[in-house]
Amino acid sequence: MVFETNKDVLEWYERKPRILTPEFISSIQWDEVKNYPLNERFIPVLLYMRDVETLTDMYHREMLRTPTGKDPYISKFMERWGVEEVTHGEVLNRFLNEAGFHTDEQWQDKVRRNVSKAYIANTYLTALLARFIGKKFTATHMTFGAVHEMSTAQGYRQLAKLAGHPVLTQLLNGIIREEAAHTQFYWNVARLELNKNETSQKMTRFIIEHFWRPVGQGSIHKRRTEYLIGTLFADKPSLRTLDKKVTRRVQQLPGFDDLTLITETIGRIAENASMQLTIA
Repeated sequence: MVFETNKDVLEWYERKPRILTPEFISSIQWDEVKNYPLNERFIPVLLYMRDVETLTDMYHREMLRTPTGKDPYISKFMERWGVEEVTHGEVLNRFLNEAGFHTDEQWQDKVRRNVSKAYIANTYLTALLARFIGKKFTATHMTFGAVHEMSTAQGYRQLAKLAGHPVLTQLLNGIIREEAAHTQFYWNVARLELNKNETSQKMTRFIIEHFWRPVGQGSIHKRRTEYLIGTLFADKPSLRTLDKKVTRRVQQLPGFDDLTLITETIGRIAENASMQLTIA
């Protein structure tokens, strides 16, 4: 499906039904969670994923202050996107509790308080830069969004595969379906914005190459990011799948046909994390 305007992309997205509805969440056999083993090494991974999903509201607020956030079609998308992402964090937290890893009732406030001042300052400065550059920065915002959504979904797929927990798999498959819809929106709007002019392509490519980091790194401590990547992407088959599902998809965007940064970065972090675990 080829879209010609941001409005077309939004209309497609709005026709997609929500997956994590109250009915879907109620259908999950929460009382069965404890009946299946869950390797403890996946607890930090689940906590990381929960926290990343929860912190999207901070990103949403900053985006609304930029020309990108003032685009009527992007802002409409982000209203629903923000709700869905927070829901992902909430159901992951519930799974952790059902699995016997009890979290604080005020866990969301704690997650937000733990964000470093440096990251908050960086987010603020990025918003200022976006306002200064204007609408040409929309391509950068949307490309970052596409990369993050695709890599997040691939992380969920890896976790479902490695954990082998049927209830968790059902939950993650629902989240993945919503992340896939988010990816389609971001990727298609990025393509439209990048196609508008060469300046947007060159600027976005430069920013991705110099400032992209795995999703969550910065708002969450780097050590936790490295643990997640080392746990989920420690073998070559997982990296090949990442390359196919994420990197090659990004390469289809205007100006990105030879970008290999994502696979290379994840591979390097995974290798370093594995070496540290071996030494330990």
